[in-house]
Amino acid sequence: MAGNSFGILFRVTTWGESHGKAMGVIIDGCPPGVEISEDEIQKELERRRPGKINLTSPRRERDRVEILSGVFEGKTTGTPISMIIRNEDIDSTPYEGIKNIYRPGHADFTYQAKYGIRDYRGGGRASARETVSRVAAGAIAKKILKEKKIDIVAYTVELGGIKVEKIDLSEIEENWLRCPDALTAKKMEERIEEVRSKGDTLGGIVEILVRGSPPGLGEPVFDKLEADLGKALLSIGAIRGVEFGAGFRLARMLGCESNDPISPEGFLKNDSGGILGGISNGEDIIIRVAVKPIPSIKLEQKTIDVSNKPVSFQIKGRHDVCAIPRINFVCEAMVAIVIVDHLLRQRALEGWR
Repeated sequence: MAGNSFGILFRVTTWGESHGKAMGVIIDGCPPGVEISEDEIQKELERRRPGKINLTSPRRERDRVEILSGVFEGKTTGTPISMIIRNEDIDSTPYEGIKNIYRPGHADFTYQAKYGIRDYRGGGRASARETVSRVAAGAIAKKILKEKKIDIVAYTVELGGIKVEKIDLSEIEENWLRCPDALTAKKMEERIEEVRSKGDTLGGIVEILVRGSPPGLGEPVFDKLEADLGKALLSIGAIRGVEFGAGFRLARMLGCESNDPISPEGFLKNDSGGILGGISNGEDIIIRVAVKPIPSIKLEQKTIDVSNKPVSFQIKGRHDVCAIPRINFVCEAMVAIVIVDHLLRQRALEGWR
C-alpha cells in the first residue's frame, strides 16, 4: 500500500500534484444505477474552489471536472469511475528560489526523508490542491447518501481564537465563512483581515454534523466508525485533531454525567456524538476537527537547506490566510466517503441474515 487509497468497499484513490498537469481520482466499488452528472460534481468543486474572495489564495482554477469512465447515460455502471481536473493557473516561479530549503510547517523535510526526492513546486503531492480530488469523489458519495436521506454539513465554530456563541444552521449559507452565528462571523472576518495585514495566518475549529445516519454502521474493534472517520479527517493535511460528541470534555465528567440516558423515544442527550462501541446509534453524528494555521506565512522564518546549513527566508507565492472555509467542504467529502463505505459494508453483512 502506498497510502493513496482509502476505503474498503467504496474505495477512493487520488492522484496528481499541485503544479502538475492535472489532479484526479478513481472510485472503485460505487454501486450501479446512481444518477450523477459532471454538473452535480462541479457544484461541489465550486464550493471549494480558490480565488473566489479576496481573503483566499488568488490562484484562479476553474476546477472543471471530466468524467472519464464508470458513468453511462447519466448513471454509474458499477465499474471504476475515473475523473480528472486539469491544473490551469500554475506559476512555479516563486518556488525556484526556495527549492533547496525546507519550509517550516510543510512536508518538505519529511517527503525528502521518505522518498529521497520531492516536488518542490507548491508542495507537490502534499499540497492542499490534492483535496480537489477528494471533493469530486465526495460529490458522488453525497449523492448516494442523499438517496438514503443522510445529510452532512460542516460549519465553522472557531477561527483565530474567536468562538461562536450559538449555532443556528440557517446562518451557515449566509456568510462565506460558513459560521452558524452571524455576529461571530463578522468578528472572524475582522480577525482574518488583521492577521493577513501582518503577513501571518491562523487556524480554527470546524464541526461536522451527520443527520439521518441509521444505527448499526461501523465495525467492531479496529474498524470502528469513529476510527475510520478519524483517519479520514486526519488524512487532510491541515487537520491536527479530531473529537466526537462531547469530545475531550468527557475526560472531566463523571460516568453519571457522560452516559447518554435512553428512553422508549430514544436517547435523551448525545454526548457520545452518535456513536457507541464504534457503531452508529441513530443519533446525529457530531465531529469537530482542529485546523492548524497555514504554514505559508510572509514573515521571515529560520530553517535549514538541503545541505543542513541554517538559512533565513520569506515565502512568496499565492496562499490562503486560513484553510477555513475551503477545508469545510473537504471534511464533508471525507465523512461522506466513510459513511457510504460503511453503508455498503453493513448491506453486505445484512445479506447473510
